[in-house]
Amino acid sequence: MHPLPANENLRLLFWARVREFAVPPSMIESATARRSAGDWAGACAAARVDVDLNLRAISRTHGGWLAAQVRADLRHLAPDLLRWHFPRIAPDGLLRPGLTVSLARYGEFHLVARTPPAWADAGQRISLALWSPSQRAAGLHPHPRPDRRYRLDLHRHLWDVRRAGELRERSGRWPPDENAIQLPGGVGPCAVDRWTAEAALLLRAEGRTDGVVAVRLTSRHRLMLDIGAGDRTRAAPVLPDAATWVLPDLELLHARLLDVDQLHPLVAAALRPGHRPGAARNSTATGNSRLVDCRGATHRIGVVNGVLVPLDHDPGEIRREELLGALGGPELPCLRAIDEAHRSPESLVDVRARLDHGDAAGALAAVEGLLGPDVLLRSGALRDELETAVDRQVVHGLYRAGLAGYAQPYWPGPAARHASHRGHPRHATSR
Repeated sequence: MHPLPANENLRLLFWARVREFAVPPSMIESATARRSAGDWAGACAAARVDVDLNLRAISRTHGGWLAAQVRADLRHLAPDLLRWHFPRIAPDGLLRPGLTVSLARYGEFHLVARTPPAWADAGQRISLALWSPSQRAAGLHPHPRPDRRYRLDLHRHLWDVRRAGELRERSGRWPPDENAIQLPGGVGPCAVDRWTAEAALLLRAEGRTDGVVAVRLTSRHRLMLDIGAGDRTRAAPVLPDAATWVLPDLELLHARLLDVDQLHPLVAAALRPGHRPGAARNSTATGNSRLVDCRGATHRIGVVNGVLVPLDHDPGEIRREELLGALGGPELPCLRAIDEAHRSPESLVDVRARLDHGDAAGALAAVEGLLGPDVLLRSGALRDELETAVDRQVVHGLYRAGLAGYAQPYWPGPAARHASHRGHPRHATSR
């Protein structure tokens, strides 16, 4: 592993955490199985992608040709791969809120993927819809028009299984050339070797063969890329972020912060052709008990009748130790371990990360692994996080139903944590 500057380490650790929690293996397996069986709607449901379009209505309103093209793309959409590559923001690596991303264009129509605004981002869900310039609104969504900076219609390899193999060629070179542009602030390495080809693709999509393309490096710095000898007076299109930066997965592999087997299978197949997936990692859990170093001896704590208790102390000793602790005496290590497991468990950060990324099943599995199945949670941070996740799901349901009046959350959650970052897009943004 090569030494990295401090800010670069933080950025890569950010992406390593995103890859660990944002798209869990269970989601990938379920979505892939349903897509392989021809159930594109089931694949979307497994990847927490809501489908806000009706193919029959599209056929009646806009013609069968459009419905057929949309249907073909939906059949080859890997919604879990889309979630893997979707734009994210710091500090928690959540989906960029209130964003509309173009996935495919059919004349004036766009197949778009949207994220809800930050106040309704519970579950980290994505929605699919059909958009055209004549559409003026999209319910309560703040930005229904496709974003020029975040567009994937020119990067189908980031969501279309038919094109996933192109990722290796189009993800940028790593390590970069010695003459590659180096930017301060840990914003990421530029995919300079791909800029000319990607700019040509962008110009062709705009109906042009040459001209100037703007490359957004930071919120204050742009580079103008001159392709050919076209009209310099026309507005310069912006090179999409997906073409501007090196794929973070390449950096993670190079820094050994991620194994190939931890990548999305389609990403792994593209970056490491011929790689055979390794054996599943064995769980280190031994039943429902955990080992505790208790006054020079190794003791067990485990779940009995839904309650986490010490297994190697008799009830009389436990009562005496609890009384001693209540009077200010040193607490029995087994009792202290139980209290910490409920109030500030070692994996609380992981549980919160799974809840923030919408993985309620993974969060509950982590809780069961820590405290045992059917455990009765005492009041504390862990219980508060689970209850807050339920409350936020209610707000998301109100947003989906088109009900106004819930523009700000009333609890500290991911939306509140991100509020202070929105004034500095480059520092808050991770591709």
